[in-house]
Amino acid sequence: MTLKIRGTFTVMVTAFDTEGRLDLDAQSRFTDWQVGQGIHGLIPLGSTGEFLSLSFSERKALTDCVINTVDGRVPVIIGAGAESTEEVIKNLEMAEESGADGTMIIPPFYSTPTRAELIKHFERISHKASKPIMLYNNPATSNVDLTPDIVAELSHLQHVDFIKESTMDVTRVRDILELSEGRMNVFGGIMGYESILSGACGWVAVGSNIMPREFSLLFSCAEGDKKLDEARKVYKNILPIVRLVSGHRYVSATKAALIEIGQPVGLPRSPRLPLPSNEFGMLQDALEQSGLLKKL
Repeated sequence: MTLKIRGTFTVMVTAFDTEGRLDLDAQSRFTDWQVGQGIHGLIPLGSTGEFLSLSFSERKALTDCVINTVDGRVPVIIGAGAESTEEVIKNLEMAEESGADGTMIIPPFYSTPTRAELIKHFERISHKASKPIMLYNNPATSNVDLTPDIVAELSHLQHVDFIKESTMDVTRVRDILELSEGRMNVFGGIMGYESILSGACGWVAVGSNIMPREFSLLFSCAEGDKKLDEARKVYKNILPIVRLVSGHRYVSATKAALIEIGQPVGLPRSPRLPLPSNEFGMLQDALEQSGLLKKL
């Protein structure tokens, strides 16, 4: 059975123990909770998963843990980003051999490649893929902007079927869909709700680490103008969490919130620091406004 890559996908945190080591037991528990809460799909080893702080062997162990725990219940797309083309291909092949349903790939984030270099980079990667590739556009962190015209050109490559569009410009959803002439499917990143209303087929969300059921419900309501009044109510409820995990707090606040709601996955790995104590008031307010503390 081919799983549908559509809906709200959690870009997952990575679980570490008190010594900063990979905690696969906690990762498995968290993965199973996400699926049980109704999430539509999972993406380990994205930015929120601290992928740059993990070795290849840790990436492999985490990939196997999530895929085995999910056991085919929802799609699993593995973050395969790296600076060199060869390393991306190595990550992609590992993910596909482990049973991933696809990979998510951010452009090289240090070399600031030219347009020609970007096209060649993804062309080489696509030739090695047998599963869907989700481009990941986040110019704030990668120093590379996959503008709609570049995305349209990349959409001609085999298996390059999706993009996570993580700028604040929601009109890019419209432009990517138009310029790619149906070849590219768009997932919202930062502007998830607004992207869905503009035609995106899903949302790769950070906040769904904390509220998987509600973030999934938002997509189900907003997709295709089904229940927009209800979607607005859901969005208003989750908006404090969306704001909480925005900016520099996307890892630290997410992990702190998970501890508060009884789903601990440890603290960030160095050089990231835990959420500062002076921001815990804001954390408590966001959890209370979204009704999470009342549910415990």
